[in-house]
Amino acid sequence: MNVQRLRLGFEPVLRRLFHQYWRFARGMTLGVRGVVLDADDRVFLVRHSYVAGWHLPGGGVEVGEALGTALQRELMEEGRIEISGEPELHGIFLNSHVSPRDHVAVYIVRSFRQDRKPEPNREIVDCGFFAAHALPEETTAGTRLRIAEIIDRVPPTPTWRR
Repeated sequence: MNVQRLRLGFEPVLRRLFHQYWRFARGMTLGVRGVVLDADDRVFLVRHSYVAGWHLPGGGVEVGEALGTALQRELMEEGRIEISGEPELHGIFLNSHVSPRDHVAVYIVRSFRQDRKPEPNREIVDCGFFAAHALPEETTAGTRLRIAEIIDRVPPTPTWRR
């Protein structure tokens, strides 16, 4: 059996376990995602080893960490992307399919430096810039929705979508 398929089979169980832990450890969970756009409006996406699909880069905000600091950290960890200008807050979205306590702050990042594409690792197995209207087939619905809100000026929805 393919290791990736095996990991993805455990994804719903792991997600529930982590959120049960977070339910008691934290009253609310908060994450950040970056819509990183290059000069041609291509968007940077990542593919994780532990969850299906292509996603906007980002992750959890640590206790005592500012949103901007978390965004900088996550973009560097997942894409070797260093923010060089002020990111624009696109919105804060309820991610209720994960947990009724989960919220995601989405930022638009247009000013950045990336010295090279990162090598695959245990967390990020692939990444790259893609034209907004030619995203990989496995791009998640929530990711597609956030990109459409920014690129096509589709009115934002208050919730994240799978």
